[in-house]
Amino acid sequence: MKKTVLITGAAGFIGSHLCDYFVKRNYFVIAIDNLLTGCLENLIHLQKNPNFKFFQIDVTSSFEIEQKIDYILHFASPASPIDYLKMPIETMRVGSVGTENILKIALKNNCTILVASTSEIYGDPLEHPQNENYYGNVNPIGPRGVYDEAKRFLEAITMGYHTFHGLDIRIARIFNTYGKRMRHDDGRAIPTFINQAIKQKNFTVYGDGSQTRSFCYIDDTVEGIYKLLKSNYTKPINIGNPVEHSITSLVNIIKKIIPSNSKITFKNLPENDPKVRKPDINLARKILNWEPKTSLEEGLRLTIFN
Repeated sequence: MKKTVLITGAAGFIGSHLCDYFVKRNYFVIAIDNLLTGCLENLIHLQKNPNFKFFQIDVTSSFEIEQKIDYILHFASPASPIDYLKMPIETMRVGSVGTENILKIALKNNCTILVASTSEIYGDPLEHPQNENYYGNVNPIGPRGVYDEAKRFLEAITMGYHTFHGLDIRIARIFNTYGKRMRHDDGRAIPTFINQAIKQKNFTVYGDGSQTRSFCYIDDTVEGIYKLLKSNYTKPINIGNPVEHSITSLVNIIKKIIPSNSKITFKNLPENDPKVRKPDINLARKILNWEPKTSLEEGLRLTIFN
């Protein structure tokens, strides 16, 4: 019998790729998004698919899903700094009110729910690399606090529903992910640099370029999410690429793929911006038998040319 999966934030970058993944595997996908930061163009190719149904719904509002649900993937939230700095209250509400609304739907359906947490819960980390036992270094009243604390609350209330209601939960701490369908103007490094290279504009680097990130190609991230959903592991688990790159080296790789004479323009590092970011994925390797397969250069080529 065909299983039904509810995906929130379905018109967003990762959410839309999850819709593709589950439709291809013959699940019936109920996709919901309020389109605050998501884009219907990300789902247009699925609109006539009999295994797909989209509803424009704000998860912080009161709503019901009539159909029986087997799995929920909760990915609704502004995710880029430009978005959550512009919409701080909405970001906090979707992490709190929205998450509890979705947890109640999971409880009603007695189904498995996977919630999208983030590497941002580690803040500007004092431990490197970051494993799941690290509590993080977050400034709750800093500019990034609205997103960091929304996701920390998401984890806490999800664990609360598991502990007190017996809900079957999964918590994915997702590190920097990239690929097709990222918005060019969302403020994140890879789409910004690709856009600047194409337009032969100078690359805008915040800080001195030595700060690091670990970039995971979307197909690898989605595969990790699916393996976590299908596991029986109920504690947080890192989903990300453990290969670390400086921001300057990222620029150089993009310049290799898109020949550019553009120079780097350095600007002040934003407050509380993490200096390093690298997941310890030993748990994912052990529990999920998962690790990323796509190198950064290969993934960037797929992002730019496919």
